[in-house]
Amino acid sequence: MGLFRRAVAEVKSGAGRGKVDWLIVGLGNPGDAYARTRHNVGFEIAALAAERWGLPRAKKRYAGLYSDGRTGPGGPRVGVLLPQTFMNESGRSAGPARGAVGIDLERVVAIHDEIDLSFGRVETRLGGGLAGHNGLKSLKRELGGAEFQRIRVGVGRPDSTDPEIVSAHVLGRFREPQEDVRALVDRAVDELERLIGATPDPPT
Repeated sequence: MGLFRRAVAEVKSGAGRGKVDWLIVGLGNPGDAYARTRHNVGFEIAALAAERWGLPRAKKRYAGLYSDGRTGPGGPRVGVLLPQTFMNESGRSAGPARGAVGIDLERVVAIHDEIDLSFGRVETRLGGGLAGHNGLKSLKRELGGAEFQRIRVGVGRPDSTDPEIVSAHVLGRFREPQEDVRALVDRAVDELERLIGATPDPPT
């Protein structure tokens, strides 16, 4: 039985509860219309992390796309979830996933865009305010608290406080050079690995 099938069987039987060390939730909106927008940077980072770690192809589960496995030999076991509920209902996906894998709240990592950080900055913190972020609000509501880990990815703030302009900014695509965006995503994955204690694959 393959790694992913075995993990699914364990979850269904209850045997897999507690065996995932971290649940990583990339925040974003599903669909091509939102792909590569600032608001979807959490999707991109989580997907790149799963690719870097060689996780199985994601399956539809917990109202999202889910995969799990180890980050590498001797590394932690992770579940990677991309909710397909739209941003403001992300918790409806993350809540059931957390319940299924049976981990503590502080072992949930939300990866999200942060307009209060300049483009290119990446910060990690446990808990804290929600800063009006609808994805974080939904996670707090459905997870039962805000004391989960966050990877905050700076996408910059427009020169306006007008809600429509701010919304257009986060729902718009990056205007920065693609190589700079890719470097930001790579750096965020590096920070995620540092946070969860991932072990990189040995050189071949």
